Amino acid sequence: MPTYEYECQKCGYRFEVFQSIKERPKRKCVRPRCNGRVKRLLGTGAGMIFKGSGFYITDYRKPAYKEAAKKDQPGGNGSSTKSDSTSTSASSSDKKSK
Repeated sequence: MPTYEYECQKCGYRFEVFQSIKERPKRKCVRPRCNGRVKRLLGTGAGMIFKGSGFYITDYRKPAYKEAAKKDQPGGNGSSTKSDSTSTSASSSDKKSK
């Protein structure tokens, strides 16, 4: 069941109501002394948050796809990642020797 947001036209009070889709929209303000007309506001809905692994299509890729993707990257066979790691380790060993 969705949560609908309403705003009173008389006092400006905003409130939410958890109600069935089949239920009729509220017509009067929930404040006891107001009783003004309310208007249902357009809501964006609830966002869904998936935590953990297994929610992305790339989590289920086959190893052959990953190898082909590495070949498509600049450097051809994925050597760019190896050269980066070599240059970082070389620069860190230079720092240690100084």
